[in-house]
Amino acid sequence: MTVIDPEPQAAWVGDVDVDADRAADGAEDDDMPLSTRLSIADTLTLGNATCGFMAVYFTTTGVLIPHLTGSEDGGMARHSAATAVILMLLASVFDLFDGLVARKLRSSAMGAELDNLSDLISFGLAPAYFVVVWGMVADDAHQRVSVVAAVVVLLAVVLRLARFSCVTLRDGIFQGMPSPFGALTVISIVLLELPFFPTLLAIVGVAWLMVSRVEYPKPRGVLAVAMLGWIVLSMGLLAAWAFDAPGGQLLLQTGCALQVVLGAVIPLFATARRVNTFRDNRRESRAAQLP
Repeated sequence: MTVIDPEPQAAWVGDVDVDADRAADGAEDDDMPLSTRLSIADTLTLGNATCGFMAVYFTTTGVLIPHLTGSEDGGMARHSAATAVILMLLASVFDLFDGLVARKLRSSAMGAELDNLSDLISFGLAPAYFVVVWGMVADDAHQRVSVVAAVVVLLAVVLRLARFSCVTLRDGIFQGMPSPFGALTVISIVLLELPFFPTLLAIVGVAWLMVSRVEYPKPRGVLAVAMLGWIVLSMGLLAAWAFDAPGGQLLLQTGCALQVVLGAVIPLFATARRVNTFRDNRRESRAAQLP
């Protein structure tokens, strides 16, 4: 009868457990890059975040700092403001295409989180900061009040993005004004150069629409193409304004006015559609109850 020393056997079993743990860790290491590797859609999302940050940079260096140092030049401020807004428009293009690419191709496990964080930078921080700077450089603005309006815009985007991650809606709609559309509407209101308090009320109204329950269609198919065309046209209007082209100021204000009108009309159509749907459902239920 052979006697086996228990201590060496225990050590051998322990080695087996260690090897098993290492093998499991190796399997996890092999799996980890698959879930954290950036996809094409994620790269577009990072482009969105970069554009938002650069919009803040151009707003600071080209508009705010020259105003504070007394070295502002109307042309330079106009160019920098136009560049900042164009970057926000470009961020919305990235935001449009990353969703389309994610549906067609693979998206990593980080895709949804990256999208929310990038949207917060480009459509929350950047437009809110633009409002703050407007409150500092505009002749009839009140800086502290404009800061409050900017905080309202930022918090509206934060709440909207958080709700988007938690609430499941039927396919094809958003609840509340989408943050890219809301950010561009806020910027358009500022560029219209209306009196301070009407501008302030309009900005707060857009923030309310972003956290409201008004339904907006998702940009897919023809609507996505129309949205892309509108963004490209807006970039052209901003470029014409920046380089002081003949009629550039009028063209820019016309484009901004159309953006604001769209922001006001879409909720009305959505509300009317919901009312009509409710009436139709009520008629059908009454008809079903009749003998």
